[in-house]
Parts: sequence; C-alpha cells; structure tokens
Amino acid sequence: MDPGFTTATELLRALDAREVSSAELLDGLLEAVARNDGEVNAFVTVDADGARARAAAADEARARGEDLGPLGGLPMTIKDCFETEGIRTTVGAPFLADYVPDRDADAVARLRAAGAIVYGKTNLPMFTADGQAYNEVAGTTNNPWDLARAPGGSSGGSAAALAAGMTPLELGSDIAGSIRIPAAFCGVFGLKPSYGLVPLRGHIPGPPGTLATPDMNAAGPLARDVDDLELALDVLAGPVEADAAAWRLELPPARAGSLRDRRLTVWFDDEACPVDREVVAALRRAADALADAGAQIEEAPPPVSMADSIRLHRMLLKGVSCSGLSPEEFAERQELARTAAADDDGVRANHARWLTMSKREWNFANEERAQARARWAEFFAGHDAFLSPTILCPAIPHDHTPDMEARLIEVNGEQRPYWDQVCWIAPAGAAYLPAVSLPAGLTAAGLPVGLQVTGPYLEDRTALELSRRISEVLGGFVPPPAYAVTAANPSQED
Repeated sequence: MDPGFTTATELLRALDAREVSSAELLDGLLEAVARNDGEVNAFVTVDADGARARAAAADEARARGEDLGPLGGLPMTIKDCFETEGIRTTVGAPFLADYVPDRDADAVARLRAAGAIVYGKTNLPMFTADGQAYNEVAGTTNNPWDLARAPGGSSGGSAAALAAGMTPLELGSDIAGSIRIPAAFCGVFGLKPSYGLVPLRGHIPGPPGTLATPDMNAAGPLARDVDDLELALDVLAGPVEADAAAWRLELPPARAGSLRDRRLTVWFDDEACPVDREVVAALRRAADALADAGAQIEEAPPPVSMADSIRLHRMLLKGVSCSGLSPEEFAERQELARTAAADDDGVRANHARWLTMSKREWNFANEERAQARARWAEFFAGHDAFLSPTILCPAIPHDHTPDMEARLIEVNGEQRPYWDQVCWIAPAGAAYLPAVSLPAGLTAAGLPVGLQVTGPYLEDRTALELSRRISEVLGGFVPPPAYAVTAANPSQED
C-alpha cells in the first residue's frame, strides 16, 4: 500500500481491518515527504517525533479495542494558518516563525478528537493574502504538475502535498477561492462548505486570540476523492462552542436520485470574466460526458449575473481585509480613495474605495447579498447544481511582484488583471453557498482543469454527492506525471 496515493477512506478501512498500523502509514507518508518535498516545498513544518508518538498511542488503543473515532489513527496535514497545539504555526510571517500555540484551532481540535494524527503544516502566502504560496519563512511552493508554476493560494501547500502523494487529507480555508483554486491548479478535490458550518476560532488571520468569525471565510477539506471530503466534513461541521448549548446541526441528506435524475445548469464562459479557450473546451467535453451518462444539462447564466457577483464579492472581501491593514496602510488607502477620479473604475481605485467604505455602504452591500441569496435559493428549487469553471485559466507561472495589483496573467494571449483569478469563485463565496472543485481533464500542455460544482445553501451533501457522481464519469484524480512512478512504485526514487 502506498499511503501517499491511497484515499483517506481506504486507509481507514485498512486500519480498521488491521492490515496496516498507524505507525506504518505515518512512516510511509514521512518517506514520501522526504522523497518528494524537496522540489515541491509544500511543507513548512514536519513534526515526525510527535506524530510517531501519537501513532504509537493510536495503535496501542486499537489493540485494546478502543473506539478511536471516525479518523482513528489517520495521519494528515494542516494548512499553516490553523493553530496547532505543540506544533508551530507561522502563517508565513517572520515574526511568527517560532510561534507554538498552546491550543488547537477549533477545526483542528475536532479532527484530533476524531482520531486524526497531525504530522505536518503546509505552506501558504503570508497571512493567506495571495493567490500563490510563498513567504519568507518557508519559501515558495511549486506546482507538482509544473514546478515553474504556482499551486494556487492560499491553500497552495495543501493542494501540492496532496497531488504529490505526501498526505491523504488536508484542512484548508477559503474566503476568495483559497481551497477551490489550489484544488483546480493541482488536480485534486476541495470543498468550500456553506458559510458558518465549520468554526474558525484559531484561524490566523485575525491575530492569535481572535474570536469573531470573518465574513465569507470557510474552513474545509482538500483530498483526492469526494468520499474523503465528506468524511472530513462530518467531523468538522457543527456549531461553535458558545452556541452549542442550544444549537444543533443536522445537514439535510443529498437530494435523492441517480445522475439521470439530476438537473444541472452549466455556464463555462462569461463576458464579465472570459475564460481560457482550453479550459472551456475541457469543461465542454466534461459536460458532454455527463450528458452521455444521462444527466439533464442546461446551459444558462447564473441567477445573479457574474458581473454583479464579482463586484459584490470583491466589496465584501475588501470589507474583511481592511481590518488587517496597519494605520499607515489604511491612511494611504483613504487618500487614494479620496483622490481617485469619480469615473475611475480600475482595480486599484475600486479596491481603495471598498477598503475604506463606511458601515452604511457595507450595509447596502450586505442587503444586496441577501437579495442574491434569495435568487440563488429560488434557482435551486428547480436545479440541483450550477457547474462552472473553478478559475478562468490553468496554473499560472510564479509571480512575486510586490505590488499585487500591478501583476498580470495571460489568458487567450491577452494580459489580464491578476485579480481576475477570483472571478469564478465569487458567486458561491458572496452567497455563502457550498462549492466543490474537482478534476475535469487536462489542457494540451498537461495542466489540470477544475470544474466547480455549486450547490444550495446548507445542502453540502447534495453538492458532494453530485461531485461524486460527476467524478465517476470524468475519472477522478490522476497523479502528476513526475509522481505517477512513485505512485506505482513508492520505493523508486525520483
């Protein structure tokens, strides 16, 4: 058994059947990290000694017949923005390079209480504030499909570690595609749950000790299989501790029926954010395969226009991120907002306005969101899912230009703003909807294409079940070519 390319669900079956021990799984994964991470650089910290002690304890408990929980003895990794007791949590910030929390983030605590064994923390941009994964603490994470390209962000190390066979399950976070975009760039699966399902206490940012939950941000799993996403969601979802005295969570079951019974709406391109032609072609091939499998496919735009969703998401996102600005940075943005021409609709000027908008302006944006959510709810009364690109292009080349708003990406031979990467994740993000990114083929250059499956609010199981059935048709995860050899023969060196 190669634990690096075996699903978490299959590893747990093997553990329960006593076919393998937690210690053996952990050693296999640590060997994969030693073999593959040098060129990928997905890990910030590896806690081999602590994990070995926890794995040995899990094996002893299993031998005594104890119930270890739904993740009993499973080694896994955590994005380095979640606090982990006894394991450093840097968030890519030099002044936190030696920060070792004395308490787990709530999401991490739930995973550990369910029996998971945390053995490493994966890379990200500083304070999760970029669409790539690089920082001064741990350096740059490379995409296993093409080391010259980014793995996406901010959960870039998470997705890269999965694709290169160095972990079976990951915990990430997503406020602007930070789970979904890395999943698409690296050819793995990622779930952004409905907003509010998973507690965020212990997620940085905000600063350590923050209790308030930031708008739109969601913690969720990344994996190489839909079953693993649902396995993790079952552990993670639930009310925060302060609400648990009265509130309970019971997610509705997936909508019944086979793929033939499902009504799927697809929208693979839009003038508000034109998509790379190869990505569109791959997604159309996927839609044709689903139609051949019996799905009812309708091509139609979303119930809230892409232009409105992109603008609304960006406004609300800047409303969250403004709290992370220093007084000096905030003053600069205020000055820029005051001096920007009234008819200037450029990225920099709009971002400045949204970073400095008043509470009154935010209230109007929040009401617009409520109206958008109502329109999505009406849409899902007659449709089971909305299928779209996860992102408008395949994985981009590394670009660490300090001024992020000056960066450009190339799509269909044209230069586009760097921020266009977060266009297609906007509808689900702004409207609090669950969304899964899953592998949907490759470009001619051999780069993964991500298909995004957006479902009704709190019907995360429907989004997952449809993603499972779609993945069965499309083929699911395949290892990057450079790591396919080790997947077949884990003893062979690169």
